[in-house]
Amino acid sequence: MHMIVSNSRAACGRAAAECAAQAIRAAIDANGAAAVILATGASQFDMLDALVRADGIGWPKVTCFHLDEYIGLPAAHPASFRRYLKERFVDRLPEPPRAFHYVGGEAPDPEAECRRLGDLLREHTIDAAMVGIGENGHLAFNDPPADFRTAEPYLVVDLDEACRRQQLGEGWFETLDDVPRRAISMSIRQIMASRTIVCTVPDRRKAEAVRAAVEGPVTPDVPASILQEHPSATLYLDTESASLLAE
Repeated sequence: MHMIVSNSRAACGRAAAECAAQAIRAAIDANGAAAVILATGASQFDMLDALVRADGIGWPKVTCFHLDEYIGLPAAHPASFRRYLKERFVDRLPEPPRAFHYVGGEAPDPEAECRRLGDLLREHTIDAAMVGIGENGHLAFNDPPADFRTAEPYLVVDLDEACRRQQLGEGWFETLDDVPRRAISMSIRQIMASRTIVCTVPDRRKAEAVRAAVEGPVTPDVPASILQEHPSATLYLDTESASLLAE
Protein backbone atom coordinates (compact mmCIF):
# COMPACT_ATOMS: atom_id res chain seq x y z
CA MET A 1 0.00 0.00 0.00
CA HIS A 2 1.35 3.39 -1.01
CA MET A 3 0.48 6.82 0.38
CA ILE A 4 0.39 10.27 -1.17
CA VAL A 5 -0.21 13.24 1.13
CA SER A 6 -1.47 16.51 -0.34
CA ASN A 7 -1.61 19.90 1.36
CA SER A 8 -5.36 20.31 0.95
CA ARG A 9 -8.52 18.30 0.57
CA ALA A 10 -9.01 19.53 -3.00
CA ALA A 11 -5.46 18.60 -4.00
CA CYS A 12 -5.97 15.16 -2.45
CA GLY A 13 -9.05 14.64 -4.62
CA ARG A 14 -7.31 15.81 -7.77
CA ALA A 15 -4.35 13.49 -7.22
CA ALA A 16 -6.66 10.52 -6.62
CA ALA A 17 -8.70 11.33 -9.73
CA GLU A 18 -5.58 11.46 -11.90
CA CYS A 19 -4.53 8.02 -10.66
CA ALA A 20 -8.00 6.66 -11.44
CA ALA A 21 -8.03 8.33 -14.85
CA GLN A 22 -4.65 6.81 -15.72
CA ALA A 23 -5.88 3.34 -14.79
CA ILE A 24 -9.05 3.75 -16.86
CA ARG A 25 -7.20 5.08 -19.90
CA ALA A 26 -4.65 2.25 -19.67
CA ALA A 27 -7.38 -0.39 -19.52
CA ILE A 28 -9.16 1.06 -22.54
CA ASP A 29 -5.90 1.25 -24.48
CA ALA A 30 -5.05 -2.36 -23.62
CA ASN A 31 -8.47 -4.01 -23.80
CA GLY A 32 -10.83 -1.61 -25.54
CA ALA A 33 -12.94 -1.30 -22.39
CA ALA A 34 -12.68 -0.67 -18.66
CA ALA A 35 -14.69 -1.48 -15.54
CA VAL A 36 -14.65 0.61 -12.38
CA ILE A 37 -16.14 0.75 -8.90
CA LEU A 38 -17.34 4.06 -7.47
CA ALA A 39 -17.84 5.05 -3.84
CA THR A 40 -19.81 7.90 -2.31
CA GLY A 41 -19.69 10.06 0.80
CA ALA A 42 -18.11 13.41 1.59
CA SER A 43 -14.60 12.02 1.06
CA GLN A 44 -15.29 11.52 -2.64
CA PHE A 45 -16.57 15.01 -3.52
CA ASP A 46 -13.31 16.43 -4.89
CA MET A 47 -12.14 13.18 -6.46
CA LEU A 48 -15.35 12.76 -8.47
CA ASP A 49 -15.39 16.43 -9.43
CA ALA A 50 -11.92 16.04 -10.94
CA LEU A 51 -12.58 12.63 -12.49
CA VAL A 52 -15.60 13.77 -14.52
CA ARG A 53 -13.38 16.53 -16.00
CA ALA A 54 -10.36 14.30 -16.74
CA ASP A 55 -9.16 14.36 -20.34
CA GLY A 56 -8.91 11.42 -22.68
CA ILE A 57 -11.34 8.95 -21.09
CA GLY A 58 -13.71 7.23 -23.49
CA TRP A 59 -16.59 6.91 -21.07
CA PRO A 60 -18.80 4.96 -23.52
CA LYS A 61 -16.24 2.15 -23.10
CA VAL A 62 -16.48 2.14 -19.28
CA THR A 63 -18.78 -0.04 -17.19
CA CYS A 64 -19.41 1.29 -13.68
CA PHE A 65 -20.39 -0.55 -10.52
CA HIS A 66 -21.81 0.98 -7.39
CA LEU A 67 -20.08 0.10 -4.09
CA ASP A 68 -22.97 0.11 -1.63
CA GLU A 69 -26.46 1.39 -0.82
CA TYR A 70 -28.85 1.58 2.10
CA ILE A 71 -31.66 -0.96 2.19
CA GLY A 72 -35.12 0.58 1.96
CA LEU A 73 -34.03 4.16 1.27
CA PRO A 74 -35.81 5.70 -1.74
CA ALA A 75 -33.57 6.65 -4.65
CA ALA A 76 -34.87 10.23 -4.41
CA HIS A 77 -33.79 10.62 -0.77
CA PRO A 78 -30.96 13.18 -0.31
CA ALA A 79 -28.81 10.46 1.32
CA SER A 80 -29.34 7.89 -1.44
CA PHE A 81 -26.06 6.81 -2.96
CA ARG A 82 -27.83 6.24 -6.27
CA ARG A 83 -28.90 9.87 -6.27
CA TYR A 84 -25.42 10.97 -5.21
CA LEU A 85 -23.71 9.12 -8.07
CA LYS A 86 -26.26 10.20 -10.66
CA GLU A 87 -25.98 13.88 -9.71
CA ARG A 88 -22.25 14.06 -8.93
CA PHE A 89 -20.94 11.65 -11.55
CA VAL A 90 -23.17 10.20 -14.26
CA ASP A 91 -25.04 13.40 -15.15
CA ARG A 92 -21.77 15.35 -15.32
CA LEU A 93 -19.85 13.05 -17.67
CA PRO A 94 -19.23 14.40 -21.17
CA GLU A 95 -20.68 11.13 -22.54
CA PRO A 96 -22.67 8.41 -20.77
CA PRO A 97 -20.81 5.28 -19.65
CA ARG A 98 -21.38 1.96 -21.34
CA ALA A 99 -23.37 0.88 -18.29
CA PHE A 100 -23.87 1.92 -14.69
CA HIS A 101 -25.04 -0.87 -12.42
CA TYR A 102 -26.66 0.76 -9.41
CA VAL A 103 -27.34 -1.13 -6.19
CA GLY A 104 -31.10 -1.41 -5.86
CA GLY A 105 -31.59 -0.57 -2.21
CA GLU A 106 -35.37 -0.73 -2.61
CA ALA A 107 -35.34 -4.23 -4.11
CA PRO A 108 -38.03 -6.36 -2.41
CA ASP A 109 -35.47 -9.14 -1.83
CA PRO A 110 -32.04 -7.70 -0.91
CA GLU A 111 -30.39 -11.13 -1.09
CA ALA A 112 -31.67 -11.57 -4.64
CA GLU A 113 -30.34 -8.10 -5.48
CA CYS A 114 -26.92 -9.19 -4.21
CA ARG A 115 -27.04 -12.20 -6.49
CA ARG A 116 -28.12 -10.08 -9.48
CA LEU A 117 -25.25 -7.67 -8.97
CA GLY A 118 -22.80 -10.47 -8.33
CA ASP A 119 -23.70 -12.14 -11.63
CA LEU A 120 -23.07 -8.86 -13.46
CA LEU A 121 -19.80 -8.26 -11.65
CA ARG A 122 -18.45 -11.72 -12.42
CA GLU A 123 -18.49 -10.80 -16.10
CA HIS A 124 -15.85 -8.12 -15.51
CA THR A 125 -12.38 -7.59 -14.10
CA ILE A 126 -12.35 -4.33 -12.18
CA ASP A 127 -9.60 -2.04 -13.44
CA ALA A 128 -9.96 0.67 -10.79
CA ALA A 129 -11.87 0.78 -7.51
CA MET A 130 -12.39 4.24 -6.05
CA VAL A 131 -13.06 3.84 -2.34
CA GLY A 132 -12.76 5.61 1.00
CA ILE A 133 -12.28 4.66 4.65
CA GLY A 134 -14.94 5.20 7.30
CA GLU A 135 -14.34 6.76 10.69
CA ASN A 136 -14.67 3.27 12.17
CA GLY A 137 -12.20 1.87 9.62
CA HIS A 138 -14.87 0.40 7.39
CA LEU A 139 -14.26 -0.33 3.72
CA ALA A 140 -17.50 0.10 1.76
CA PHE A 141 -20.17 -0.76 4.34
CA ASN A 142 -18.11 -3.62 5.77
CA ASP A 143 -18.08 -2.47 9.40
CA PRO A 144 -15.81 -4.10 11.97
CA PRO A 145 -15.41 -6.99 12.41
CA ALA A 146 -15.53 -7.37 8.62
CA ASP A 147 -15.81 -10.64 6.75
CA PHE A 148 -12.46 -11.11 5.02
CA ARG A 149 -13.29 -14.60 3.76
CA THR A 150 -16.57 -14.59 1.85
CA ALA A 151 -16.22 -14.85 -1.90
CA GLU A 152 -19.70 -13.44 -2.53
CA PRO A 153 -19.37 -10.15 -4.46
CA TYR A 154 -22.18 -8.36 -2.58
CA LEU A 155 -23.54 -8.84 0.95
CA VAL A 156 -26.42 -7.70 3.10
CA VAL A 157 -24.80 -6.07 6.13
CA ASP A 158 -25.86 -4.53 9.44
CA LEU A 159 -24.52 -1.02 10.04
CA ASP A 160 -22.93 -0.39 13.43
CA GLU A 161 -23.64 2.73 15.47
CA ALA A 162 -20.29 4.37 14.67
CA CYS A 163 -21.00 4.05 10.96
CA ARG A 164 -24.53 5.40 11.36
CA ARG A 165 -23.28 8.31 13.46
CA GLN A 166 -20.80 9.19 10.71
CA GLN A 167 -23.64 9.44 8.20
CA LEU A 168 -25.53 11.67 10.62
CA GLY A 169 -22.45 13.81 11.27
CA GLU A 170 -21.88 14.36 7.56
CA GLY A 171 -25.36 15.85 7.32
CA TRP A 172 -27.10 13.18 5.27
CA PHE A 173 -29.84 12.60 7.87
CA GLU A 174 -31.67 14.73 10.43
CA THR A 175 -31.57 12.23 13.31
CA LEU A 176 -29.79 8.97 14.10
CA ASP A 177 -33.10 7.13 13.97
CA ASP A 178 -33.41 8.21 10.33
CA VAL A 179 -30.20 6.40 9.35
CA PRO A 180 -30.98 2.93 7.98
CA ARG A 181 -29.66 -0.04 9.92
CA ARG A 182 -28.95 -2.32 6.95
CA ALA A 183 -27.28 -1.96 3.58
CA ILE A 184 -26.06 -3.87 0.56
CA SER A 185 -22.28 -3.68 0.31
CA MET A 186 -19.59 -4.97 -1.99
CA SER A 187 -17.51 -7.51 -0.08
CA ILE A 188 -13.91 -7.06 1.02
CA ARG A 189 -12.58 -9.83 -1.24
CA GLN A 190 -14.40 -8.35 -4.25
CA ILE A 191 -12.87 -4.92 -3.62
CA MET A 192 -9.44 -6.52 -3.21
CA ALA A 193 -9.83 -8.27 -6.59
CA SER A 194 -9.56 -4.88 -8.33
CA ARG A 195 -6.40 -4.29 -10.33
CA THR A 196 -5.93 -0.80 -8.87
CA ILE A 197 -7.45 0.63 -5.68
CA VAL A 198 -7.64 4.41 -5.31
CA CYS A 199 -8.52 5.20 -1.69
CA THR A 200 -9.33 8.86 -1.04
CA VAL A 201 -9.39 9.79 2.66
CA PRO A 202 -9.29 13.50 3.55
CA ASP A 203 -10.27 15.23 6.83
CA ARG A 204 -9.06 15.18 10.43
CA ARG A 205 -11.98 13.02 11.55
CA LYS A 206 -10.50 10.14 9.53
CA ALA A 207 -7.00 10.44 11.04
CA GLU A 208 -7.35 7.69 13.64
CA ALA A 209 -8.85 5.28 11.11
CA VAL A 210 -6.01 6.04 8.69
CA ARG A 211 -3.41 5.45 11.39
CA ALA A 212 -4.97 2.10 12.33
CA ALA A 213 -5.29 1.01 8.70
CA VAL A 214 -1.72 1.95 7.80
CA GLU A 215 0.31 1.28 10.93
CA GLY A 216 -1.69 -1.39 12.74
CA PRO A 217 -2.04 -5.08 12.00
CA VAL A 218 -4.24 -6.44 9.24
CA THR A 219 -7.40 -7.32 11.12
CA PRO A 220 -11.15 -7.53 10.53
CA ASP A 221 -11.46 -5.07 13.43
CA VAL A 222 -9.99 -2.43 11.10
CA PRO A 223 -11.45 -3.50 7.75
CA ALA A 224 -9.40 -1.01 5.69
CA SER A 225 -6.18 -2.53 7.03
CA ILE A 226 -6.62 -5.25 4.38
CA LEU A 227 -5.40 -2.68 1.84
CA GLN A 228 -1.89 -3.31 3.18
CA GLU A 229 -2.02 -6.61 1.28
CA HIS A 230 -3.00 -5.18 -2.11
CA PRO A 231 -0.14 -4.81 -4.63
CA SER A 232 -1.55 -1.64 -6.22
CA ALA A 233 -3.49 0.27 -3.57
CA THR A 234 -2.74 3.94 -2.92
CA LEU A 235 -4.11 6.07 -0.10
CA TYR A 236 -4.62 9.70 -1.05
CA LEU A 237 -4.53 11.76 2.15
CA ASP A 238 -4.49 15.41 3.10
CA THR A 239 -2.36 16.78 5.92
CA GLU A 240 -5.30 16.46 8.33
CA SER A 241 -6.06 12.80 7.69
CA ALA A 242 -2.32 12.00 7.78
CA SER A 243 -1.75 13.94 11.00
CA LEU A 244 -1.47 10.89 13.31
CA LEU A 245 0.91 8.88 11.14
CA ALA A 246 4.45 8.36 12.38
CA GLU A 247 7.01 10.60 10.73
